[in-house]
Amino acid sequence: MSEQLLGAKLAEGACAEIYAWGANDQVVKLAKPNTNRFALERELRLCHIAWRLGLPVPQPYELVQADGRPGIVFARASGETLLQRFVAAALSLTPGPVAAGDRDHLNARTTAQALQLIHDKSSDAMPDQRVSLERDIRRTIHLTDREKDAVMSRLAALPRKRQLCHGDPNPGNFLLGAGGVIVIDWNNATLGNPEADLAEYVLMIRHARLPQGSPAQVVSLFEATRDHSIRLFITEYQRLTGIGAAEIEPWMAPIAARKLAADAIGDDEKDALVAEVRQRLQPGY
Repeated sequence: MSEQLLGAKLAEGACAEIYAWGANDQVVKLAKPNTNRFALERELRLCHIAWRLGLPVPQPYELVQADGRPGIVFARASGETLLQRFVAAALSLTPGPVAAGDRDHLNARTTAQALQLIHDKSSDAMPDQRVSLERDIRRTIHLTDREKDAVMSRLAALPRKRQLCHGDPNPGNFLLGAGGVIVIDWNNATLGNPEADLAEYVLMIRHARLPQGSPAQVVSLFEATRDHSIRLFITEYQRLTGIGAAEIEPWMAPIAARKLAADAIGDDEKDALVAEVRQRLQPGY
C-alpha cells in the first residue's frame, strides 16, 4: 500500500529525500542511508511539539515505510527555501564583480524574524540543549581533549535559559511563500539558549562552503554578502529582542566546536571552524 502512495521526487537534502505522497496534498520525507528510524522518530516527536505550539511548521502526521526506507508524512508546504531564492537572485544578476549593496539577498532579516517566533516558545518536552551540545563537543575528532575541556568550561559558565531553539537555522530550512515563512527540519530542536541558534547562523554564513560546481554568480554573490548578511541578521534580531552581538559572542566557541561533529560539512569548513575555536581559546581574546 505504501508503495502505491509514493509519488514523484520533489527535493533532496543531506539526510533525506522528499516525495509526493498520496492524493491529499502531503509529502513523505524518506531517510537516506545515513539516517535511521530512531532519528526520524525523534524528528516526528519534535515536529509534533513545534506544531502544537502554533509555530509555522508543516503539520506532521505519521511514520511510514516506503521504498524500503522509513519516512515521515507531512502536509505539503508551498514556497521556495531562502537558499533557492538566493540562488535564483544570483543567477539573475549580470555576470561580473558583485557588491553587497543594501539588499538583503539572503533574507537574513526574515530568518531573524522566524527565529524570534521560535525562541518566544518553550516546552519541557524538548531535549535539553546543554546535554546535546556537550555530547557533540565531546565526540568531535578535530580538537584535542584539552581544547574540548576548555570549550566545555566556557559553556558551563554561560547562563541557562529555557527557550525553544531550532538547532539548524540554515537558509535551506526556511520556506517563504504567499502565507509567510514555514520552518522545516526540526531534528536538532532543543530547549535552551537562543544565543546558540544565533551563533549557529553566524558561523554558518561566515564559514560555509558552497557545493563544488555551484554557478560562478552564486559563489560571487555569497562571498560578497557574507558579512553584510550577518550584520542584517544580528541587527534585526536585536531590534526584535534586545539580544545582539555582545550576547552571541560567548557562544561562538562552543557552537563552532559542536559544528565539528556534523557529517554534512566538508573539510575546508571544518578547518575554518577549528581555527575559529583555537583563536577564541587564546588568552585575552
